[in-house]
Amino acid sequence: MTAMARPLRVEFAGAVYHVMARGNERRAIYRDDRDRQRFLETVVEAVAQFGLQLHAYCLMPNHYHLLVGTPAANLSRAMGWLQTTDTARFNARHRRPGHLFQGRFKAQLVDAAEYARWLVEYIHLNPVRPRQKGELIAVGRSAELTRYPWSSHRVYAGLTKPPGEWLCLDWQRYWGRSRREAHREYRAAIRRAFGQTVKNPWDKLQGGLVLGSEELMRRSEALLAQKGGLEEARWTQELAVTRIRERLDHLLMGEPDERIHIWARVRLGHERGVDMARQYGGRSQSAITLLMRRLEQRAGREKALHQKLETLRAGVKCAM
Repeated sequence: MTAMARPLRVEFAGAVYHVMARGNERRAIYRDDRDRQRFLETVVEAVAQFGLQLHAYCLMPNHYHLLVGTPAANLSRAMGWLQTTDTARFNARHRRPGHLFQGRFKAQLVDAAEYARWLVEYIHLNPVRPRQKGELIAVGRSAELTRYPWSSHRVYAGLTKPPGEWLCLDWQRYWGRSRREAHREYRAAIRRAFGQTVKNPWDKLQGGLVLGSEELMRRSEALLAQKGGLEEARWTQELAVTRIRERLDHLLMGEPDERIHIWARVRLGHERGVDMARQYGGRSQSAITLLMRRLEQRAGREKALHQKLETLRAGVKCAM
């Protein structure tokens, strides 16, 4: 099994991040509400101990989302402590050994002025968002979101009192100047999401790391360049892969054959077969491998298909 690459880290005072981590092997990280409450208690400890600003959160069965500000430029230390401590407490309670989370957490730098509102709404909609991209959020699930207790949604909507100073509500200003106005506009924005497809903010991610302005992107590149060595090399490599995938998205627009989409994303975009298996109708990874092999065999016999695949190859080279 290939080792997972160590996620890139760009840290500076005042940075804001979207932080997410999944359960090991995508398994549940909470078995019951006591586990969820214990995780939040550990988050509260991390906020106090490391001076974090927690702007929003959402706990899902096998992963969590946090929107975190770091006045002290200490994201890695804080999140490392959080996951290590929560794992120890989970294991002690359930009398189990081993990892709880799937490797290190993922973190994207966020330009709050531009993306805070979009991200908070997107993260809070997690409990009712359909798993399949492009599907509408069912209107009938609105009451389910209203009742959902394991996110900061109810606080932003004014449905419950703030849980304490550990949840920073400065970002409510993005919905209104007064708290009442912010609650009203936030609720209206969430209502508008039902019956619609939700735009994915990660489509705007630059270099796999930055959700924000060109200025923030340049600052991140400069900080990585200061580190030098393998960190800078990995940044360059990941940025190249991101550009290839963006180019593929453009080249595949209008292509009706999902087999060609799968082939291009794995062969040219370096995406994993197991991820394609999950995304395209619950296939197995071996089924994806077989699909690709048969497509390539067909291309050896059919000139039009061969030309289509070669055109995709050539188009990707332009992005490199």
